[in-house]
Amino acid sequence: MHQRVHHPPGLIYQIGTRVVTRVDIFAPNGRVQHPNGSVGVVVGCHVELEVAYRVRFLDGYEDSLHPDQLAMLAEMKQNAIGNTDISAAQCNLYERVILRCIIGSQAYGLADEQSDVDRRGIYLPPADLHWSLYGVPEQLESHERQETYWELQKFLILALKANPNVLECLYSPLIEQATPLARELLEIRELFLSRLVYQTYNGYVHSQFKKMQADIRNNGTVKWKHVMHLIRLLISGTCVLREGYVPIRVDEHREQLLAIKRGQMPWEETEKWRLNLHGEFDRALVQTKLPERPDYERANVFLLKARSLARHEKLP
Repeated sequence: MHQRVHHPPGLIYQIGTRVVTRVDIFAPNGRVQHPNGSVGVVVGCHVELEVAYRVRFLDGYEDSLHPDQLAMLAEMKQNAIGNTDISAAQCNLYERVILRCIIGSQAYGLADEQSDVDRRGIYLPPADLHWSLYGVPEQLESHERQETYWELQKFLILALKANPNVLECLYSPLIEQATPLARELLEIRELFLSRLVYQTYNGYVHSQFKKMQADIRNNGTVKWKHVMHLIRLLISGTCVLREGYVPIRVDEHREQLLAIKRGQMPWEETEKWRLNLHGEFDRALVQTKLPERPDYERANVFLLKARSLARHEKLP
């Protein structure tokens, strides 16, 4: 989300700070020397009775101004344009969620009493906000409720790049909300599957296991929950390449994965399983019938349709 520049009340502007006037600046003859909104730089400050700043303008003219007559230029530039806080305040974007599902341990069948309920999904902003100067956030996130919703275009881009978390949203068996538009997306979800799955899944798993090997060498332990999910990701990626869908439930491997999560499987045995899975993953790539790239054209057609429907007040 867009980051705004803030400054506390009573802030003493430093010499050299660029400022914008909130009032007209008058010359000794009574004429407006610089209109409201003029840019200057702070060249001095005095605080004997009340704070005032000496401001020099581009033509060399100087005047003394009180803090309420000034604003920082950086703040003024970021006050509205591109500020998604403004668009979010105009509309409860959580009411624009078209897909809400549960992913993570609850969906995998690996949950225990400490497991959170992780909700993910898609929101479709109304067209007038999306097209406005302010724009809309790429995602809505609530840490308290363990929820994340991607703006539709961002979601589609991540899915086309074979992002595992996003692909799992499309195949989660725990769908809590799906509008007609979202159900249409679920019906064409196979268009996002391609051989890019190998690159995305393999690269992430390989790099993370390298870090974990270093943790074992240096600290003698790792975060076993993370190890479990990396193993699960390899299993999932192999299935995607072989079967053409993203598996969510891990019933066949549940006990082994939970043993890893509890730290009950020795690292050497975990590494052996991981290497065997990598071998299966490599062979699955050679044998896969998935296309080299996802279907960008169909995804774009869907996005254009969604953008058109977003012009209406009713959530499609």
